[in-house]
Amino acid sequence: MPWPGPPLSQDICPVNKTIEWGCLGFQYMDTDCHVRYVWRNGAWDAGEVVREPYLRIHIAATALHYGQTAFEGLKVFRCRDGKVRAFRPRENARRMARTSERICMAPLPEELFMEAVARVVKANPGYVPPYGTGGSLYVRPLLFGSGARIGVQPADEYVFLVLVVPVGAYYKGGLSPVSAVVMDEYDRAAPRGVGSVKVGGNYAAGLRPHEEAHKQGFPIELYLDAREHRYVDEFGTSNFIAITRDGKYVTPKSESILPSVTNLTLQQIARDMGMPVEIRPVEFDEIAGFAEVGACGTAVVITPVNEIIRGPTTIRVGPRNGCGPVLQSLYSRVQAIQYGEAPDPHGWTVEIPE
Repeated sequence: MPWPGPPLSQDICPVNKTIEWGCLGFQYMDTDCHVRYVWRNGAWDAGEVVREPYLRIHIAATALHYGQTAFEGLKVFRCRDGKVRAFRPRENARRMARTSERICMAPLPEELFMEAVARVVKANPGYVPPYGTGGSLYVRPLLFGSGARIGVQPADEYVFLVLVVPVGAYYKGGLSPVSAVVMDEYDRAAPRGVGSVKVGGNYAAGLRPHEEAHKQGFPIELYLDAREHRYVDEFGTSNFIAITRDGKYVTPKSESILPSVTNLTLQQIARDMGMPVEIRPVEFDEIAGFAEVGACGTAVVITPVNEIIRGPTTIRVGPRNGCGPVLQSLYSRVQAIQYGEAPDPHGWTVEIPE
């Protein structure tokens, strides 16, 4: 579908870098500019294009003291027909709105979110990886309290900004399965807490267990429910998905899980393929009976998981090498839609006019 609303002004910054597209990973690099909006006196300003990747922020900003900060992540693709399209940006806008409401930040209108995404992409045209390189433009919207407070209360001023970073194909040469470790010593989020929204504090809580998992040789960690450590919640930065031996798509239901846009996408594609989809509590003991297990998220779409370690117990699931056939099919279908190689029956991609 075309980008909604009137044409945006051409806030084009000069492009002066030569990028080796085949060498891109998933890490930050400076681009030409970001876009920034400020909320004061009950309204958002018109926004501006900012070239410096720095902020001047009050020392008593609520983002720094009380964690009033939320972010999103989505991708923009140069498609086979040469057009540039964002993948499901409205879902990210809605999720950011839920997050901001939960931690008492200024409401961010969906159309302002959409305008900001289009504006920053149009202002950084030279950083959208060419079709065929496997790359994409990662878009990071950020909303935080910038107003000064010394007491515990919401700010009276907020900043909304959107930055972009070109990123490469996460997997080169096929989906590579990984081993995961269960972090019984840590909980990602408490029931009725903020695990279901995308606040920065959730990720701060996961930094130590993530580092410990890496030291043990595991690229990802799996969290169980905080109440009983009986049910699967999610991986450190990704939702848990599984394929049963009789062909069902299963993902956990929990009030502590962040609803993943990628997971929502995969669920619909599974239904399109004729697969039953179950969103329900998943007991840890069920994992051994699954045919395939994966972690899903924006950066990778799907990471196959073929081994899960919990204490002295090792659970092996799926093929020892490579990706299982169902997860591979789901992954390929998502990628085909994102790059404009297959029809988009659900209207997920939104064209950004250049």
